[in-house]
Amino acid sequence: MAKKVAVIGAGVSGLISLKCCVDEGLEPTCFERTEDIGGLWRFKDNVEDGRASIYQSVITNTSKEMSCFSDFPMPEDFPNFLHNSKLLEYFRIFAKNFDLLKYIQFQTIVLSVKKRPDFSSSGQWEVVTESQGKEHSAVFDAVMVCSGHHILPHIPLESFPGIERFKGQYFHSRQYKHPEGFERKRILVIGIGNSASDIAVELSKKAAQVFISTRQGSWVMGRISEHGYPWDMVLHTRFRSMLQNVLPRTVLKWMMEQQMSRWFNHENYGLVPQNKYLLKEPVINGDLPSHILYGAIKVKSRVRELTETSVIFEDGTVEEDIDVIVFATGYTFSFPFLEDSLVKVENNMVSLYKYIFPPHLEKSTFACIGLIQPLASIFPTVELQARWVTRVFKGVCTLPSERTMMADIIKRNKERINLFGESQSQILQTSYINYLDELALEIGAKPDLFSLLLKDPKLAVQLYFGPCNSYQYRLMGPGRWEGARGAILTQKQRILKPLKTRTLEPPRNFPVSFQLKILGLLAVVLAFFFSFSGSNLTA
Repeated sequence: MAKKVAVIGAGVSGLISLKCCVDEGLEPTCFERTEDIGGLWRFKDNVEDGRASIYQSVITNTSKEMSCFSDFPMPEDFPNFLHNSKLLEYFRIFAKNFDLLKYIQFQTIVLSVKKRPDFSSSGQWEVVTESQGKEHSAVFDAVMVCSGHHILPHIPLESFPGIERFKGQYFHSRQYKHPEGFERKRILVIGIGNSASDIAVELSKKAAQVFISTRQGSWVMGRISEHGYPWDMVLHTRFRSMLQNVLPRTVLKWMMEQQMSRWFNHENYGLVPQNKYLLKEPVINGDLPSHILYGAIKVKSRVRELTETSVIFEDGTVEEDIDVIVFATGYTFSFPFLEDSLVKVENNMVSLYKYIFPPHLEKSTFACIGLIQPLASIFPTVELQARWVTRVFKGVCTLPSERTMMADIIKRNKERINLFGESQSQILQTSYINYLDELALEIGAKPDLFSLLLKDPKLAVQLYFGPCNSYQYRLMGPGRWEGARGAILTQKQRILKPLKTRTLEPPRNFPVSFQLKILGLLAVVLAFFFSFSGSNLTA
């Protein structure tokens, strides 16, 4: 008899968890509190309690080839970076293709998830839900929490003396939807993450003046990288990952500075990170530097104090007549339907084995999917998490002892602090390729590069030096996909397809560079000829 699995949430993590359950022969039921799929990526004009919220203009920071699910490439005519509505379209195509909607109970709120009295032997859970005003209770063999961590806003008002006196408007970035209504305002955005930068740039087109207050600064880069390719397809390769693993931190710091300073000098723009040794996620925003350059946005230091209408910064400067303050200060974790002991966050550490499993349970029948912040796309990350979790639920993969898991959690947290720092916003930060390989190793899906080098050198070279996308984890092991090799070798075609919207006539003449090469070759031949003739005359 198939094990019954409760999946909480029908966003990206919930959808891929449903598919992985079905792939492993499990029987999933998904509870979604709203009327539709998409989670964070489904824009709505109003902010809803218990649901993630985005602004209307949100575009993905990771490219389509690095963000798609491993056996389901995005349509080749999709743009390389997607507006939230386009990404939602992909999720709908994905859900329809794998017939996932039939497993989802919409407009159903999960009230509680509790261990059954016989949990130590059965590993079962009692899930209480509410739908149309009525409560329902059901027993499940396992639970996958896929509700995300962008729901409860973090607004540290205690760090802003005088906020109670401020007469203007202030709110968390979660409340922001569009720039209408902010015309001719003087606005302060607190924070320097992706949301802060997006909102500051968008508001600066309507506002009288926008300021960004940052405590630590950040590297900033655009979505376009070398030769016009998406940034993540250039930076996230196994070769670069190997360098990060073996090179000294001082060398990595120098490499990062060189990479980030190719575009503009961050120090001149007031953006240079306070601690360059930390490998924090850069801000992806191609418009921010230009808006700073022509004065629409001004970068300020940390806020020291607020008055009724002005803001005093740590460097002693004052900005008067501030109308609006936007707190782009991140989120805190909230799982109101869980017992507090299940997902512990103490001392800036999440006590989950590999960010997934609580280590103290007698039975490994509970998992969090997507409670992580990789340095690249989260979609391939949550997919590998779900693939591993469902095989653990099925009984074909096992977890180590509680002692071993706790040791791993503590070690991983120390490494995280060493790499990314102790900031509250970095609690879930992790490396990308190393973490994906860890998960893939658990299920036997990590590509064997040495074996491929002998059998398929063309593919092996592409895997090592090309972008490390999700297709790599479908080449071998359980869940192997016959189309994986083809998807890897044709990804350039899918990148260029949406760009080729203008028919270009082939050049009538040889390009100048080709002509120069011919002239250079001719010069070498003539030099050799005259040198040979001269030697004959001398003889």
